[in-house]
Amino acid sequence: MKTSRTGLAILELLLIVPATLFMVALFLRAVQPIMGTGHLIVWFSQHTLVGLDIFLVAMPLAALVVGSTVVLRSWRSDAALRGNALQICARVRANVAWVLIAMSTLMAGAILAIVAVHLITE
Repeated sequence: MKTSRTGLAILELLLIVPATLFMVALFLRAVQPIMGTGHLIVWFSQHTLVGLDIFLVAMPLAALVVGSTVVLRSWRSDAALRGNALQICARVRANVAWVLIAMSTLMAGAILAIVAVHLITE
């Protein structure tokens, strides 16, 4: 059972890699035009059947359907999964202030990194 879950996880990642690559290229082109990102975006827009329809719609949709199905089946049949999820929720609720501090710190670091890249490139 664990091997099939690992295989499904790898399949999910492979299904979203092209769309993720495209989204990263869009972000990089907006932040700092890096050579090659424009070419990737142009390729996706010129190849509508493969680039847009398959890589950006069909494959992520397949990942969503397969992932949702696996999660719902596991949730219904695996009592340990439900128990672990409830424990995680209880621990997050008990430490909500620390969770918010950690999230704010990570967001502040990301914002500072974006600002630093912007200042360096201008």
